[in-house]
Amino acid sequence: MKILFDKIGSNAKAFEYPKDGAILKGSLSKKSHHEIHLEADLSGTIELDCVRCGTSYLHRLDNHLDLILSDKVVETQESLDIIEFLDGVINIEDIVDSEINSIKSEYNYCTQCANSLDENFEVEF
Repeated sequence: MKILFDKIGSNAKAFEYPKDGAILKGSLSKKSHHEIHLEADLSGTIELDCVRCGTSYLHRLDNHLDLILSDKVVETQESLDIIEFLDGVINIEDIVDSEINSIKSEYNYCTQCANSLDENFEVEF
């Protein structure tokens, strides 16, 4: 889902974008000439791999996003929650992919391994 940066006004514009079992639902509103405020919730389920035993399992998403989208290069250390879309087109799919990949890159444990983190664990292959 792509939205032109110039089409977003100061009144919040609602959107909903489903992808692979996840759904991003929220609103976009213009914050300033070069900035748009995205407030949304990422929900649904995604498949993760346990970093301890390698088992695939379903993980329930319940993430709130509060981001600033910019159509120019931003050089600030005040906020890391800024995404730049330099071509003037907001790509919601890229935001969803980025959030899901961020979750997948964390240390994720299945229920069995999460309950036994204090025990010695060794798997023979």
